[in-house]
Amino acid sequence: MPKSRVRSKKVYTAPSNVAPSRKAAEHRPSPRWVPIVALALIAIGMVWLVTYYMTAGDYPVAAWGPWNIAAGFSGIVISLGIFTQWR
Repeated sequence: MPKSRVRSKKVYTAPSNVAPSRKAAEHRPSPRWVPIVALALIAIGMVWLVTYYMTAGDYPVAAWGPWNIAAGFSGIVISLGIFTQWR
């Protein structure tokens, strides 16, 4: 049986006439407050929810009723949005 021919792959070389992207140079590290605020919002949201459940709805704000759950989770969701800005 005849042996098949082995093909050599060409090595990729980038075109020389294309300038590098400016966006790559613009990426700077995020400010120090970004992870601090995000972690603080997670902690506040969790404490809010735990307090609401442990006190059977009397605290943090009794007049809000079940909206306390929305307040706790909104802190956590907002922190996820802030974490998207972290580099």
